[in-house]
Amino acid sequence: MAMIQITRTISINEDDIKVEFIRSSGPGGQNVNKVATAAQIRFDVKQSTALTDDVRKRLLRLAGKKITENGELVISARRFRTQEQNRCDAIERLTDLLRLAATPPKRRLKTKPTRASKSRRLDSKHRRGTIKGARRHTPSQED
Repeated sequence: MAMIQITRTISINEDDIKVEFIRSSGPGGQNVNKVATAAQIRFDVKQSTALTDDVRKRLLRLAGKKITENGELVISARRFRTQEQNRCDAIERLTDLLRLAATPPKRRLKTKPTRASKSRRLDSKHRRGTIKGARRHTPSQED
């Protein structure tokens, strides 16, 4: 029962990851139709006890289309020609995604616009108003 260390506080059990090998598309000669080298891993995000609620929410948002309706994260790796390399690649991509979800977003600091930026904005508005004002049709005195 090996553990995969994600961060100092998060580690997931390898038994929680289901690995399946499928046939890979693309070039590969005669082997492509015979050998299932592409790895597809599934990690149940909603049922995992290793993740906190905040990390789970961020992971669900980050993963996007990789999440199934049941809450499983599906990652496919078919970059390499061997099962082991593709399995390692898929697990590495999972750990990268989990590390990204584990880092909390930075809080936004409220700032006020500077005096110079306010004056630039007002100057451009004034110039634009002048240009539009010059286009106005004024009725002639003869009417």
